Amino acid sequence: MKKSMVLIALLCMGFAYSQKFELGKVAVKELEEKRHPIDTSAIAAVLYNKFRTYFVYKKKSGFSAVHEFEIRIKIYKKEGLEYANYEVPYRIGYEELNDDMLSFSDAATYNLVDGKIEKTKLNNEGSFVEKVNKKWRIKAITLPNVKEGAVIEFKYTLKSENILTFPTFIFQKNIPVNFAEYKTDTPVYYIYKPVLKGLISIQTTNAITTGYQNVDNSVTMQTDAFSYSQVSSIHAAKDIPALKEENYTDNIENYRSAIDYELERIRMPDVPDKDLSVTWEGVAKTIYSDEDFGPPIKTRNYFEEDLRRILQGLESQEDKMKAIFNFVKNKMNWNDGYGIYADKGVKKAYIDRTGNVAEINFILIAMLNSAAITANPVLVSTIENGIAAFPNITAFNYVIAAAEINGKRYLLDASNKFTEPNILPINTLNWNGRLIKNDGNSESISMVPASPSKINIIVIATIGKDGKITGKARIQKNDYDAFVFRKHYAGMNRDSYLEKLENEYDGIQIKNYVSENEDQLDKPMLETFEFNSDSHTETIGDNLYISPMLFFSMGHNPFTQEERKLPIYFGYPAQKKMQLSFDIPDGYVIASMPKPLSLSTGENVGNFKYNIQALQNKIQITVTFDISEMLVSSAFYPILKEFYKKMIDKQAEKIILKKI
Repeated sequence: MKKSMVLIALLCMGFAYSQKFELGKVAVKELEEKRHPIDTSAIAAVLYNKFRTYFVYKKKSGFSAVHEFEIRIKIYKKEGLEYANYEVPYRIGYEELNDDMLSFSDAATYNLVDGKIEKTKLNNEGSFVEKVNKKWRIKAITLPNVKEGAVIEFKYTLKSENILTFPTFIFQKNIPVNFAEYKTDTPVYYIYKPVLKGLISIQTTNAITTGYQNVDNSVTMQTDAFSYSQVSSIHAAKDIPALKEENYTDNIENYRSAIDYELERIRMPDVPDKDLSVTWEGVAKTIYSDEDFGPPIKTRNYFEEDLRRILQGLESQEDKMKAIFNFVKNKMNWNDGYGIYADKGVKKAYIDRTGNVAEINFILIAMLNSAAITANPVLVSTIENGIAAFPNITAFNYVIAAAEINGKRYLLDASNKFTEPNILPINTLNWNGRLIKNDGNSESISMVPASPSKINIIVIATIGKDGKITGKARIQKNDYDAFVFRKHYAGMNRDSYLEKLENEYDGIQIKNYVSENEDQLDKPMLETFEFNSDSHTETIGDNLYISPMLFFSMGHNPFTQEERKLPIYFGYPAQKKMQLSFDIPDGYVIASMPKPLSLSTGENVGNFKYNIQALQNKIQITVTFDISEMLVSSAFYPILKEFYKKMIDKQAEKIILKKI
């Protein structure tokens, strides 16, 4: 195909970041560079990254999109060799469209050998295709002869008849990016909405152009042509810093600078506009109409006998819901497969007693509905999958169930052995889910727990004249704290767990350890044990210096960096309450002890209360620590940092006992 473009109008003048890069033109200077000029710690850097989307036309199938991606990467350190591996997903199995076509080209490695550039091309052994599921494949390459100091580059071309959405172009990577550019040329018939996300400033320029495009037809290729206008856009940025992990972060991908294109409207000559703006209701209808979503939820003939047995003698809907939920949870085994569609089918999954998360929770929803309990699927994007920033079918990768009983909603996930109603796997607590119904209606569902999970700790201890502390501890974990404990330590060897616990608690010695309700998931998890410690007191002269929080003190501030770029993620709202009581040894009196303190961050984020009092020969301490928000803006970081500092400083203060 040949195309000549004639400029009609510029909406924005000039492309400030436009630079010329060309595959195969690697410079000696690039190979000689020992470290990145801005980020000297970088293990590698993207020298340039260019992505272009344009359209081609075939008489039989109409317009298709072509996506061309080019990248050049400099390897500085051994750890950067991982960037020699690259993979690209592509779609197959469309209902009405041909499969996507993906091809790599111009893939090569460049090394500097004796002052000369040595080029090693990719061979067939460095390329392979992997099946993800029946709708997706991954094509991957491994560049050859990659060493420290090397420069690698490649191009891939993705041709797709799917023009509803474009592949996401990622500006910001885990290594510095010197220059990144995404250019789109789209026919004016198709009106797209670019969706930018992330923290990096992206410069965008637009233009309208027109010209002639030969139609790809073997008979009339040379003569059958038509003219059309198109919108040309360039999104560009330079000197993009590496996106780096910070502690207390949910998914760093939520904050990576990138751009998506979504088709909003089709505007053909002499034809009314066709609005394709994707709404959540449209997403719900599309997903429900898929043969691997709607029908599996409605299919019920494979479990009817089991359901009658499960419900025998049960009257209330709550009891029926719990019985069905526990039955599915105990019968089915998750195969670690994610997704919102059934893979092998609910009947086969039920017989095999194993399935992906969708199949297991489809079975749960179907059984609940059969028992006259209203239940609907809730689409969820797990933390590692990112957030569903705008309505689209591929935003979600997980399905749970929502049951409605007497105006109360219960969120259920039968794919995990340790869940309970409204207690879900931690990685599903990701902003909002989407409840969808078969009539196309949908609603946003907050994945933030409605109430805080609580840990209650009681310690009764005696301080010996030699400074050794002996006592008993009782730790009760509720809701998500209990879920996390059971998930991590269920089935763990008891001696191994106690060894871990002793190390975690500053080397104390534990005996007579008892745990309760490990298998009774509807009850709090309870641990009791006796302990002795000689590491929480210090003798100086006639005085004993005691760490009143013992092994429950927060030892260091997790927020020490000068500034923070990413929001702070706490997982779920939580409260920890500690009550400690100490018997003072005979012959000692209190010389001094910490003063009470009450701290608040404001805006209902964090609270800390520390109360201490002496009663005869006892010292009693009550400490309450609350984090009421799951996700906190980075703008709040200075306040949170100071809050933690004051809280930790208070916990480090000593009780001083004086010998008389």
